[in-house]
Amino acid sequence: MFLSVFDMFKVGIGPSSSHTMGPMVAAARFIDRIRKSQFSPAGVRARLYGSLAFTGVGHATDRAVILGLGGFTPEGYDAALAEEALSRIAATKQVTPGDLTLAFDPAQDVVFDYDAPLPGHANGMVLQALDSQGDVIDQETYYSVGGGFVLTAAELDAGKDTDTGKPVPYPFGTAQQMLEMARASGKSIAEMKRANEISRYGTNHLDKGLTRIWEVMNNCIDRGLTAKGILPGGLQVKRRAADIYEALQAEKGLNLTAPHTINDWMSTYAMAVNEENAAGGQVVTAPTNGAAGVVPATIRYWLDHVPGAAPSRIPDFLLTASAVGGLIKYNASISGAEAGCQAEVGSAAAMAAAGLAAVMGATPDQIENAAEIALEHHLGMTCDPVKGLVQVPCIERNGLGAIKAVSAASLALRGNGTHLVPLDACIETLRQTGADMSEKYKETSLGGLAVNVPNC
Repeated sequence: MFLSVFDMFKVGIGPSSSHTMGPMVAAARFIDRIRKSQFSPAGVRARLYGSLAFTGVGHATDRAVILGLGGFTPEGYDAALAEEALSRIAATKQVTPGDLTLAFDPAQDVVFDYDAPLPGHANGMVLQALDSQGDVIDQETYYSVGGGFVLTAAELDAGKDTDTGKPVPYPFGTAQQMLEMARASGKSIAEMKRANEISRYGTNHLDKGLTRIWEVMNNCIDRGLTAKGILPGGLQVKRRAADIYEALQAEKGLNLTAPHTINDWMSTYAMAVNEENAAGGQVVTAPTNGAAGVVPATIRYWLDHVPGAAPSRIPDFLLTASAVGGLIKYNASISGAEAGCQAEVGSAAAMAAAGLAAVMGATPDQIENAAEIALEHHLGMTCDPVKGLVQVPCIERNGLGAIKAVSAASLALRGNGTHLVPLDACIETLRQTGADMSEKYKETSLGGLAVNVPNC
């Protein structure tokens, strides 16, 4: 099994990797399909199902689909150009991706279907090509399966392990295999992951890409630590990271500061990221947008507050984290619509705990232990965004995820790696719990806080 570090960490836009980035990617893929097909369609239409329908407006899914059909992609997103395109499409009732001109009325051709979800995944959508009379002449079903990953119905049916690239040196598909390969090779998890990446993409691509990932993460924290105001969407949620950060800066050096104040630093770094995400800013999936604050907050905590931390070790952090995230995605899920928030913030905390343990000198067994502790104590967590927005409880939840990640790494480093519950068992429990969880707690905003917060 091989999932690249750049599959787990993707530069994109908020507020959601599965509900914003994924649909935009799917729409762009459908435009490519049209270009290569034998048909010459006159128009296009999108139908959204399941969680994409129920929380699509709050997650800007409709905007994402429109922009994807108009030629935009998450990695090349430009906010100003996007606003111009949305206004033009609404006025002309056409999308013009490159050399194509297709009839498309956003008010009529983005359909929210609240009936039964599609069979493959909670985040399903059908994109249709139309002739001049509005009849369907071609269509494709896409599933946004979390973290910005998109699969057609056929790709989903083919199974999870669809990697057809050349073999990698360390093809671990479970945590147990990962530990066995580490023992046999004498390499760290980061070293094995690096070797796998280099075998596919080369050293230069890897090093530049990792530098870019951290640069975007860190810039996102910095923007969030200075931005103030009210987040969009109608909940009137006030940005808090900047005010908390200012207070923490003012308290620096005071002898009366309580030791637990370090938790406020971690929370503030994470909240800064997720406030930026909620505002539609540039973030990195880690492994999703809804959980994008945990990993960068943990890295920033380590760099700013842990003696001996060195930026040169950040690639090891990211590689180790992505190895753990890949195991969770492959064997369970990182999608809140599929398995609740245990799959998003829980996965992120496991990744962050593993990465932090790695850069603090942990053995592979201690790293696996750190990831297991962090994931275990998110099991059963529901995904119930109020008003379908990635704001409440998502923003604070990332702060607590970072705190759990640091605590998990610390506990693991106090031991020798021997522990009762294997990471593989914890991942399987996540999968089973997600399968048993009521649909109303899986990012549909039909249960939990989403229906119990007044005036929402």
